[in-house]
Amino acid sequence: MDLTQLEVFRTVAEEGSITAAAGKLHRVPSNVSTRLRQLEEELGCELFRREKLRLHITDSGRTLLDYARRLQALADEARACVSGQQPGGIFTLGSIESTAAVRLPPLISRYHQRWPQVELDLTTGPSGAMIDGVLSGRYSAAFVDGPPRHPQLEGVAVFAEELVLISALHHPPVPDAASISGATVYAFRANCSYRRRFENWFARDGAVPGKIFEMESYHGIVACVSAGAGLALVPASMLASMPGRDSVRAWPLADGQGAAEIWLVWLKGSRSANRQAMIGTFAPLPQSD
Repeated sequence: MDLTQLEVFRTVAEEGSITAAAGKLHRVPSNVSTRLRQLEEELGCELFRREKLRLHITDSGRTLLDYARRLQALADEARACVSGQQPGGIFTLGSIESTAAVRLPPLISRYHQRWPQVELDLTTGPSGAMIDGVLSGRYSAAFVDGPPRHPQLEGVAVFAEELVLISALHHPPVPDAASISGATVYAFRANCSYRRRFENWFARDGAVPGKIFEMESYHGIVACVSAGAGLALVPASMLASMPGRDSVRAWPLADGQGAAEIWLVWLKGSRSANRQAMIGTFAPLPQSD
């Protein structure tokens, strides 16, 4: 029993005759009759009673008709989901840690309320790992520190972010990178875009950080900084959400150097109804020329 046989059976049941069903299906009547007879033989029951030129559906036929309609609806839904015509199925999404922790919870809540049929599979990590995941096809899309610079990627800016330097409360003012050249700093792994921004900030002032300790979480970074063990560059929104925010002091970077944008990126030219539905849950940032 396949979907083609069920479609033939359903059309015959709804049209009431072989001839009418054949016309609707653009088949010859003999082909419809053969398909119907094969289905009855496979199921081992009579689906219609033949009376002259009329067909009368049997109880077995009525039962199968209900299943046939539901199976056809499921097949149509599956076809639409897989082909990207409407949201549904699995949506593999990547995100940098701070965005996942602060920005995504209300967005994902709205997304689930509107598209409950989508199974969201969220993975977090550094921007570099998220971009590699999109390029390899592991993620359909990812939230990263943007804009995308890889030629195979495109995307849309979704959140404005500000990066601030944090120090212990007693630390003297930090007007520029030169004032803390040689200082110990805390950061994520080398494929973290915020770490690269931090190192570039030092380089612009002709300064260099001292020892760079790699950490695995913002909570660990804030704890070390609050103890006076070094400095770090963190998103202001992430810091504001943390219990330890009052144990450190935040210093803005001069000349707008702390300004950043979070982008949702994907493979150039790819289509995804799940991704479009995600974009529909927020207002993209205006694009600069």
